[in-house]
Amino acid sequence: MKSTIFPALALLASLTAPVLAADPHTIAMIGHGEIRATPDMAQVTIGVTATAATAAQAVAANSARMKTVFAALAKLGVPEKNVQTANFFVLPQYTNGDNNAPRRLTGYQVNNDVTVRLEDVGKLGSALDALVAAGANQINGISFSIQNDAPLLEKARAQAVADARARAETYAKAAGVSLGSILSISEGGGEAPPRPMYRMAAMAAETRIAPGEQSVTAEVSVVWEIH
Repeated sequence: MKSTIFPALALLASLTAPVLAADPHTIAMIGHGEIRATPDMAQVTIGVTATAATAAQAVAANSARMKTVFAALAKLGVPEKNVQTANFFVLPQYTNGDNNAPRRLTGYQVNNDVTVRLEDVGKLGSALDALVAAGANQINGISFSIQNDAPLLEKARAQAVADARARAETYAKAAGVSLGSILSISEGGGEAPPRPMYRMAAMAAETRIAPGEQSVTAEVSVVWEIH
């Protein structure tokens, strides 16, 4: 009889493992905390695409347009440390070879992309308009973040510990025991930002950008003595 009952109890214990710790005199619980706030920094990848009959001509055309884009960034007050080349490539262009005709080289396309970090998210819309007017014809992605998330993370941590305690007290009460001293606390989690991404070839004047909210999260695992 024991050989059939004990395995069943072991299976039941394994199903409740997230609640009860390995030590029979302890209880472990995971708590979650989340604080939401409006992001104050934006990052955008912009680029210039140019085509010409030869690779040299395409590079020259691209470089001329990128020069005006960099000038626009400087006029916007974006420091050089906030601008980084993200991609640069030269692609030969061919005909499709329809009607059994052989593919034929028609020219070259040059793409030059840079990632720009703007430390004032409120200026993103006007910055995009200025960059497009300066010659940028590719907007490959926009993301948002919080420059100083330490105070928010501190609140999320406190919230996570409170959440873990509330859960532990519920289980302890149901089990007919009480919580004692905390034996250990371990942490995981962190910032979990939404990253809206889109691609476009041109933008209208007075572009409106919606940064939404950013989530700063914390996750803790707490172990208590029980008695």
